[in-house]
Amino acid sequence: MPKGRRSLTATYMRGGTSRGVMFLRDDLPKDRADWEDIFLAVMGSPDQNCRQLDGMGGGISSLSKVCVLGKPSHKDADIDYTFAQVSVNKARVEYAGACGNMSSAVGPFAVQRSLVSVMDEGEVSLVIHDTNTGKLIRTRFIMEGGAPGVKGTVLIDGVAGTGSPVWLDFLYPAGSRTGHLFPTGNRSDTLGVGEASVTATLADIASPCVFLSMKELGLKHPPGPDDMAKNSSLMMRLENLRCEASIRMGITATLEDAAELKSIPRIGFVYPATSHVTLSGKVLRIDEMDIGLCMISMGDPHRAVPITAALCLAALAQIRETVPNFISTTSRSDLRIGHPSGITQVAADVMECTEGQSVRLASVLRTARRLFEGQVFW
Repeated sequence: MPKGRRSLTATYMRGGTSRGVMFLRDDLPKDRADWEDIFLAVMGSPDQNCRQLDGMGGGISSLSKVCVLGKPSHKDADIDYTFAQVSVNKARVEYAGACGNMSSAVGPFAVQRSLVSVMDEGEVSLVIHDTNTGKLIRTRFIMEGGAPGVKGTVLIDGVAGTGSPVWLDFLYPAGSRTGHLFPTGNRSDTLGVGEASVTATLADIASPCVFLSMKELGLKHPPGPDDMAKNSSLMMRLENLRCEASIRMGITATLEDAAELKSIPRIGFVYPATSHVTLSGKVLRIDEMDIGLCMISMGDPHRAVPITAALCLAALAQIRETVPNFISTTSRSDLRIGHPSGITQVAADVMECTEGQSVRLASVLRTARRLFEGQVFW
């Protein structure tokens, strides 16, 4: 059948500061190899103009996502959740990492599509099995009149208006891809060579991440996403460091493989609490944050913060000898992260164990909303 005449039942949802198309596993082809062509066509990729006008994508990584839900394959879970990151300008779909923001849409979607049964009123709790990482996520949200709540007082910087709370607890999130909290065995490593070398923390908590100090990159002030994207030498340097870290972490074997796998590890730089203006024009004060963060997602500067990166940062801020711990003004379990869109507050429960540290859970508060439901043509 020609492109544009084939259709599938789908739901378009916002989860946190991301948007994505949601499918039931039973509505997709049984052979997962057939998913890629569907997801690319649905999102409008590849698009060299980076606009995805011929699909549901929004031209940036946080708006080019697909979530697939099905019956649980884990004995302790209520739902299976597979996340697909669809490249904007390449014919590529990656299942390598997790998406914390879209995780907030999983529970409400599962209820809306009758994948699970819950009570009609009050707070409900479900356990999500993230098939990409093998990890479990506990989600809690409010039911009102037999449907997931939408109205509420929770404000997320980067999203207009307020919404009903969705609580997320990522259970024992360390080693999501590599099997280790610190894949290299070190709390900090040196990346790069000669005068261009930098100190970095390579960690795998909720998602593999690489954190550098802004100062070591020669930056005096945190740049906005647009200014950062225009700084080709900085972007190239960060990508080269990311690829080197990918090999060090055991995620890929070669630089060529690392360059192809864009979704992990994520790389970003942290900076001390400082006053700056957000994308909405709001002035953030120094006393409103504990640490600042700029992250790269799929090769582009993130306009807020990937939640899995924020959760990783919350744990590392409590662990001595890491780059985030050195920069952060607090080592409390909760952390206020300044980013281009405002503040994201996260928390992590870090425990001492025989091998050093273990992360029992990492938590964040989000909102989610169903935008429309029907047939998506591909």
